[in-house]
Amino acid sequence: MIRRSSGNWALQSALDRRGLGPVAGVDEAGRGACAGPLVVGACALKAGDAKRFEGLTDSKVLTEAERERLFDVITRRAMSWSVVVIDAEDVDRLGVHVANLEGMRRAVARLSVHPGYVLTDGFRVHGLPSPSVAVVKGDLVAACVAAASVLAKVTRDRIMTSMAEDFPQYGFDEHKGYSTVDHAARLAEHGPCAEHRWSYANVVGAARALGLRSPRTVTSKPGLFDATTAEVVDNEES
Repeated sequence: MIRRSSGNWALQSALDRRGLGPVAGVDEAGRGACAGPLVVGACALKAGDAKRFEGLTDSKVLTEAERERLFDVITRRAMSWSVVVIDAEDVDRLGVHVANLEGMRRAVARLSVHPGYVLTDGFRVHGLPSPSVAVVKGDLVAACVAAASVLAKVTRDRIMTSMAEDFPQYGFDEHKGYSTVDHAARLAEHGPCAEHRWSYANVVGAARALGLRSPRTVTSKPGLFDATTAEVVDNEES
């Protein structure tokens, strides 16, 4: 039985009571960006530790200050946590969906504790080392998935802010590589750099307009946000 009074700890608590813990969550940040890495976080939280994580929820609905505070709490208090960074070149090579799945497998495998159960956000991930279940809006309803989303989001935001120092013309510290109006204008003016995802149609379009060629061979399969397809990518921040 899941106790609704437990909030976003209810699912984990139910699994723990059935001897299926420790429960780990996994989530990613940057799937919809057209520049920068895809970052995947995995996290196992201690049963009964909810009071230590006040305010923990989906990273996208938190302020930057709240995410930073919770990042510190998670990295101190979690039973185990890990982060995997998949650079833009590998996203182009694999395709963003395949890269995401591979990152999730790697992130769970890097946990120092073997999870009894893994919760994923929204879709099934085959090949995990433990039984798993996809949870709709998992980063809102499962604390361990929310923790993973915070780990991924904060790590990626820090990377993009640092990247802005090397490529100040793109404003990566502001839009974090997502396809905003400002980012599109900067792409049109300067063309893409090596940190952009050259398998994405908007990046390729901006490069072609300026006569620029990709710095690498793009080998991701058609249909996985390939640059030749009409429907390229869901640019919702995630």
